[in-house]
Amino acid sequence: MDTSYPREDPRAPTPRKADGTAHTALTLGAPRPPPRDHLIWSVFSTLYLNPCCLGFLALAYSIKARDQKVTGDLEAARRLGSKAKCYNILAAVWALVPPLLLLALVVTGALHLSRLAKGSAAFFSTKFDDSDYD
Repeated sequence: MDTSYPREDPRAPTPRKADGTAHTALTLGAPRPPPRDHLIWSVFSTLYLNPCCLGFLALAYSIKARDQKVTGDLEAARRLGSKAKCYNILAAVWALVPPLLLLALVVTGALHLSRLAKGSAAFFSTKFDDSDYD
């Protein structure tokens, strides 16, 4: 029993030159890193940061990118992974910016109200004499 990996089909024909010898083709150059599909980020965007279903769109593109990577179409996997990354960024920004703006409004409102309270405290601490009512 052959347990070596990777397994090759023993019935597959080997490429041969005209003189009958086998040849091997080598591709020279720097290997490109495999495309990223951002699947884990997309799952978290879908579960936690999902305004306007942007996390779900990112998850769909991530799954498509992973499928293309498995089938060997690396250029399509890069393109789909890039779209997934953009949707993940949009989902994160869309989910984080409104609460931060709300927090900024609450803080500035509290500061403004504290200034008003200091000014009105002087009014309420004013002592009136009986002659003021004549």
